[in-house]
Amino acid sequence: MDDYWTAVIWTLLPTIVVSGLFFFILRSVIFADRNERRKYAKIEAEERAKRGLPPVAQPATGAAVPGSAAPAPKS
Repeated sequence: MDDYWTAVIWTLLPTIVVSGLFFFILRSVIFADRNERRKYAKIEAEERAKRGLPPVAQPATGAAVPGSAAPAPKS
């Protein structure tokens, strides 16, 4: 019976390790993207202020991002 549980552990261990690595890599990519977007927004706001342009309104959570495809308004 001891050999059975050893085989189960050795069978599941690679899947668990790869899943953990995937989780942490994906998490770091998402965090890096979020931080990059914040820095880009800050730089863009500074450049708009230098040129005397009004600040860009921040989209509400779940709102469409400028430049993305949005549904056409109904007439």
